[in-house]
Amino acid sequence: MGLIGVEGLQFYSHHGYYKEEQVLGGKYVVDIYLRTNLSEAAESDQLNKTINYEQIYQITKVEMEAHSKLIEHVCKRILDAVKATFPEIVWIKVRVSKHNPPLKGNVERVYIELEEGTKA
Repeated sequence: MGLIGVEGLQFYSHHGYYKEEQVLGGKYVVDIYLRTNLSEAAESDQLNKTINYEQIYQITKVEMEAHSKLIEHVCKRILDAVKATFPEIVWIKVRVSKHNPPLKGNVERVYIELEEGTKA
């Protein structure tokens, strides 16, 4: 079993509960971690024997472009879409960070993190 991390996927999206967020948009960063069997890829040096990071990015991009009020919803959609594309994943964690949220104070970012499966 091995761990793949795809960190720092950056997007400018229009998620938010408030109308201003939906119109103006903001910066979001997505991190995805997953566990799968990497032994064939490690032995063969063949891309088709592992999870393609470019596909992970494209899946995430599509979900980040679909508007939602809550980043919880965005995070769950990303997790579900990646799992559906790669059934060999045994554990996955997705974190969606929203930078400069419209709170009454100086807040750098907030994030939602969801995970499913067994880490072992």
